[in-house]
Amino acid sequence: MTYFKNINKIQFEGKGSDNPLAFKHYNPSEVVLGKTMEEHLRFAVAYWHTFTYGGADPFGVGTSVRGWDNADALDQAKARVEANFEFLEKINIPYYAFHDRDIAPEGETLQETNKNLDVIADLLESNMKSSGKKLLWNTANMFTNPRFVHGAGTTCNADVYAYAGAQLKKSLEIGKRLGAENYVFWGGREGYETLLNTDMAFELDNLARLLHMGVDYAKEIGFDAQFLIEPKPKEPTKHQYDFDAATTIAFLQKYGLKDFFKLNLEANHATLAGHTFEHEIRTAAINGLLGSLDANQGDLLLGWDTDEFPTDLYSTTLTMYEVLKAGGLNKGGINFDAKVRRGSFEDEDLFLAHIAGMDSYAWGLKAAAKLIEEKVLDSIVDNRYRSFKEGIGAEIVSGKASLHTLEQYALQNNPIRNESGRQERIKLVLNEIIYSV
Repeated sequence: MTYFKNINKIQFEGKGSDNPLAFKHYNPSEVVLGKTMEEHLRFAVAYWHTFTYGGADPFGVGTSVRGWDNADALDQAKARVEANFEFLEKINIPYYAFHDRDIAPEGETLQETNKNLDVIADLLESNMKSSGKKLLWNTANMFTNPRFVHGAGTTCNADVYAYAGAQLKKSLEIGKRLGAENYVFWGGREGYETLLNTDMAFELDNLARLLHMGVDYAKEIGFDAQFLIEPKPKEPTKHQYDFDAATTIAFLQKYGLKDFFKLNLEANHATLAGHTFEHEIRTAAINGLLGSLDANQGDLLLGWDTDEFPTDLYSTTLTMYEVLKAGGLNKGGINFDAKVRRGSFEDEDLFLAHIAGMDSYAWGLKAAAKLIEEKVLDSIVDNRYRSFKEGIGAEIVSGKASLHTLEQYALQNNPIRNESGRQERIKLVLNEIIYSV
């Protein structure tokens, strides 16, 4: 069955095109810094926002009417598979990503649920082989069902913990079967509402135990995907344990997991934590833990995770600058963890939204490449820290300095002259580069 009958394959037409269903900047075969755009960006479609989200919000029911909605649960899941691969082909995106409960409905028992998953995995595997599309990552939804009201890996109920382990086991098996290049752990309810009834140390210990079990089982079955943890500061709990990149890195280091995990970073989660996306990427990169990205943006006038499609060119440029400086995303990619607005309820809006996101990231890639090629920021940073390249600065960096030698130098009472950081000028230069590509 065809679900997007009025949409042809989206083509690159360039900046002069007035066709809304065409790329103006994303040309997958265009070479930037030695790799094609497709190789740099490794775009993925988020199954949950594109095929299961219906436009509901806390104040109203769904507004979208999709061609795959009129069926019972399992038939609807089968229809979504068909819609997914049609969409991937027409939007020209090589990857997709999903939670286990996105692709198949839960049954009355775990056995029935796993049987449903196997039915849909058969269809996914068949379509992947015929289309050449790939699975960027999969994960387990251990936050929606009421059983996870107190968390999964951090629950106070051992029966729930056991169920979470069983669900994780099956999810890893599905990932291996479908050749997932990554596997994501997002602790949807791994946090707390109040410390008054919470043993934080015990919950963190248990979460680490579950992650170690996941690592061990992946090795056992030969699943060699890159393991990722996705930080988020709040929602749905008041305080999520994987608050931001730095908190997550500290957790991995404490529990001996740093060698097995990297980070899957989301733009909207960064802003909820009070950071920029580029800050989170730089933090992960300097610790050798940059894994993959969830591309979206938040509405700064609202205080929650709005998951809008990314269109802020300033952000996409600085994001791609950090990615390029870190050596790229390797096995990771750029997953559009974004949903159309509730008022954008037509099927065509799914394409228009992805085009907007893909063009914005391609534009950002080109601008970031120009920043690197012209060494715009490198020269500014090198000049700013030049005092550490000679004299007492060189001694500090080489490890030769001590408090004694620093005191001796300071007692010479040489005049201290600081220089302006010239942030405003730098931002103007950045604007000029963004709008020149």
